[in-house]
Amino acid sequence: MSTTASPITYDSIVIGSGQAGSPLATALAKAGRRTLLIEKEHVGVAVLRICPSEDSSLAWYRRLSRWSGSENRLKVAGVDVMMGKASFVGEMNLTVDMSDGKEEQPAIPDMSGVKETMKDAPGRILDSTSIQELDEIPKTLIVIGGGPVGLEFAQLFKRLGSQVHIMQRSKQLLPREDPEIVQTLFDILIEEGLDISCGAEIKSMAYHPHSDLPIQITIKSSSDESDSYIAGTHILLATGRRPNTDLLNLAATNVTTNTRGYIQTSPSLETTCPGIYALAFDKRINHHTTDPRKKLIPYVIFTDPQLAHVGLHLHDIPLSARADIKIAKMPMSYVARALEIDEARGMMKAVVNGVTGEILGFSCLSTEGGELMSIVQCAMMGGVKWWDLREAIWAHPTWAECLNNLWGFLEDV
Repeated sequence: MSTTASPITYDSIVIGSGQAGSPLATALAKAGRRTLLIEKEHVGVAVLRICPSEDSSLAWYRRLSRWSGSENRLKVAGVDVMMGKASFVGEMNLTVDMSDGKEEQPAIPDMSGVKETMKDAPGRILDSTSIQELDEIPKTLIVIGGGPVGLEFAQLFKRLGSQVHIMQRSKQLLPREDPEIVQTLFDILIEEGLDISCGAEIKSMAYHPHSDLPIQITIKSSSDESDSYIAGTHILLATGRRPNTDLLNLAATNVTTNTRGYIQTSPSLETTCPGIYALAFDKRINHHTTDPRKKLIPYVIFTDPQLAHVGLHLHDIPLSARADIKIAKMPMSYVARALEIDEARGMMKAVVNGVTGEILGFSCLSTEGGELMSIVQCAMMGGVKWWDLREAIWAHPTWAECLNNLWGFLEDV
């Protein structure tokens, strides 16, 4: 139930204990501010609830021990921690619902008749949280959405023994990524046995509780051919996540959001209500910005191999601005370290200014793609030219060595 005791006054209140919340709360407490952190579910990290293999169990439980100490470390730093769901009752007043209720079922795609049909399929419609809480491996998993979350879980459950079918509405998986990189990843996933349908538009869903494959999806044909069908035991909805700002009762404040529910902030991350700041919901930081301070924000898609990127893609640059643009691309099978450990799947691709030497963007599909991307990111942050990476002396045999050879494949666009 909600707290009804007399209000407790704090200098700072942080809602959420993710990558931004916990360090911020710790810093505020160490600065002498009385600080409260409110978390509705897991403090620190979300732990994958998958049984470790016998060989890795000791390492797993060592990590689990560290993770489970997150709340204690916050308390040692002087942070008060409260478990529950926070919502505003005024501009500087919060209430915390500390009931132990279950989360609602994930939102079902808004198609005619679908919500009514699928409401009787409890536990079979999953999102990126509930799929980690399953007690058994799905026999047949239908993944709706070919973005990062969809691909990561699709590959994971295929390796755990599920039959997996990915349905992507657009013509390409990961639509914002470089098509050549995506095609390489597509081929890898197909080779592993995943079924993938791109350009697939869902026409209808049906639930037949007494069938071995109770969920049946009709895919609308894009031609004069008849509709096709996919059947499975579970569905993972991976079509994107909306911010859960609706749970905060922002109507009690002067905090404004856009039509999608994202909180509007100033350059200092302050909302339209003085004294209230937003970190996790800030949509000004994106991967299509022209602001040089923000275009270096990296990301990694943790498929195997990893797909990592920083900066611009070639398709982000207008045709009229490509006169001096060059690209360099090289398969990972040309990398000695990759061959040494038998992890030579994938490729890397860089976008540079051939005249000034500026590195504009870098993508890497590799078993250590995130680490290689981070090296290039540091070079970009420091204004290091592509030819400086070519001439650098890297330790042998390491992944970094490939940054000598990549530039030998430089070509005009």
